[in-house]
Amino acid sequence: MLLFLDVDGTLLPFGSACAYPSYEARFDVPAEAVEHPLLGRVDPALGARLTALDCELVWATTWMDDANVCLAPWLGLPPLPLVDWPDEDELPAPLHWKTRPLVDWADGRAFVWVDDEITAADRDWVAVHHPAPALLHQVDHRYGLTERDFAVVEEWLGARRAGR
Repeated sequence: MLLFLDVDGTLLPFGSACAYPSYEARFDVPAEAVEHPLLGRVDPALGARLTALDCELVWATTWMDDANVCLAPWLGLPPLPLVDWPDEDELPAPLHWKTRPLVDWADGRAFVWVDDEITAADRDWVAVHHPAPALLHQVDHRYGLTERDFAVVEEWLGARRAGR
């Protein structure tokens, strides 16, 4: 099973009025990460949590190669495949511009997509245009991935593995 992983608002929380924790003091910051001053907001423990989901992790982010250069080492992940976004104008709302390319990339395989910008329009479109099960899970950008988000994903994956 695939797990498409966004960065901004999903791994990297933003937009909250409260202060964010900083993990920089507890972990070594990769030299390449110096140009990404917000990387310290990303909890490095998320890497182990994502790995434990036992999915093929795929970057679904505009960070492109920086996701493997900066984030993967920070999270203790190997380099991951990344979706190469098409060079075209954004599609009109309400469908998110990532939705069609992710369905194409999945190529009929079951997938989870975690992102802070998913809407009901994306879920509806995928339900009609993708033949396999798909979970499009919206993360609250103010907090990024939380235990509640992992519980939803784990439950969905468990049901798929049990044949439900």
